[in-house]
Amino acid sequence: MTTNKVPDHARKARIASIVMAATMILWMLAQFLGGRLGLPVRYAYLFDFAAIAALVWALIVTYQVWQARRAERD
Repeated sequence: MTTNKVPDHARKARIASIVMAATMILWMLAQFLGGRLGLPVRYAYLFDFAAIAALVWALIVTYQVWQARRAERD
């Protein structure tokens, strides 16, 4: 029986890309709904900071994947 193992860096890259896409969709939705519902501005800042945190995490993971692929190649 053969198993089709996905490399760890490929799995991390896939998760980072999903986080980036989901973050942007949720951030745009939160901005839209916040304006429609008349939420205070502090909630907009909360959504902004949450999106920044998610994108920074994805950037760090992407850098780690890049380093892993370079080390694998060398």
